[in-house]
Amino acid sequence: MQLIQIFIPIFDNEGQRFSQSNFDGIRRQLVERFGGMTAFVQSPALGLWKDTQRGETARDDVILIEVMVDAVDREWWSAYRTELEQIFRQDEILVRVIACERV
Repeated sequence: MQLIQIFIPIFDNEGQRFSQSNFDGIRRQLVERFGGMTAFVQSPALGLWKDTQRGETARDDVILIEVMVDAVDREWWSAYRTELEQIFRQDEILVRVIACERV
């Protein structure tokens, strides 16, 4: 079993909240394709990283979306990540895979 985690920003680079329809679209697509998903939306996570171009620490408030799959279709996930990067106007959306086991 594999756990896919997607880190989605809540605000754009100008500090404006993304439309709820963007998040609803993610939910619909993942539930339709994988039969379910979990979104941690009540307490956003804080993402920090060094912005080397500006020489400062950048910040994102993100929601975490998780999907459990038996096998990872890397081609599909790569294309989906690119789609999310365009929708949310990001240089990169973090999508990671973690091996997990149901207990």
